[in-house]
Amino acid sequence: MAQTLHFGRAAEQLNITQPVLSDQIRRLETLLGVQLLYRTKRVVQLTEPGSIFLADAQRLLNQAETAIATVQRAAQGKLGKLSIGYTGPALYTVLPEILRQFRDRYPDIELTLRELCTPDQEAGLLADELHIGFLHPPIESPLQQREVLSESMVVALPDSHPLASKPDISIQDLSNESFILFPQAVGPKLYGEIMTLCAQAGFSPKVVQEATPQPTMIGLVAAGIGIAFVSTSLQSISRPGVVYRSLREDMPTMKLAIAWPDPSTQHRALDSSTVSPLQHFLQSIDDWLESRC
Repeated sequence: MAQTLHFGRAAEQLNITQPVLSDQIRRLETLLGVQLLYRTKRVVQLTEPGSIFLADAQRLLNQAETAIATVQRAAQGKLGKLSIGYTGPALYTVLPEILRQFRDRYPDIELTLRELCTPDQEAGLLADELHIGFLHPPIESPLQQREVLSESMVVALPDSHPLASKPDISIQDLSNESFILFPQAVGPKLYGEIMTLCAQAGFSPKVVQEATPQPTMIGLVAAGIGIAFVSTSLQSISRPGVVYRSLREDMPTMKLAIAWPDPSTQHRALDSSTVSPLQHFLQSIDDWLESRC
């Protein structure tokens, strides 16, 4: 009525009769104790209180529509929060593309990203501080897991190193080298595989520096501190002074998996604002994996 300023047209839009509309307006004016409309036989106008009431009513209606839309998006899992842990290799391989695809689909889900080693991610997932992790198996905790990537390691050498001129090298060529390794606790399985590879060649590696993450290890290689085993994907980092070489022997393999809590084994169920976003994120990973097949 306030928009048409015509009882007949307003009643038609509301699909009610004109007398019913007039009665409802009178009831509203009585309830408010103010005159909202100025009426004559020819003119219907808003009074000043009527104009103020109209503006406030429209604002409240808009807020109500926004609230309804927000609740509906939340019910569909299109709102919420996810805390994601990742290791360095994930950042240089699968994570950016998965995140980009997910953000395109669900721009209103808030993502918190934390770079953490595998044991810290495992602890965070068990403590409900993380909702999903990109980490390196195996892990022993009762978490759901799925492998998303497997890549061989390569040897990072200073470009001035005598072995840098060779297209590939043997593990025995490294018997007298200084090694830069990650701490055993960060990746015990991969650490053990590197040690076994060296032992089979008849030597124990001389570890002069332990460091993480892998870009830091590459920086130390560039500084001439030693050599390092790093994942193949790290070759995409442009670092002057470093070259990468494969071994003739079978190299240890770095695996990357996603892990997330299993609600049936957690001490409490995941919050409802997390369950649907997590399901959407897992679906995005499934779609990404399928696109690579």
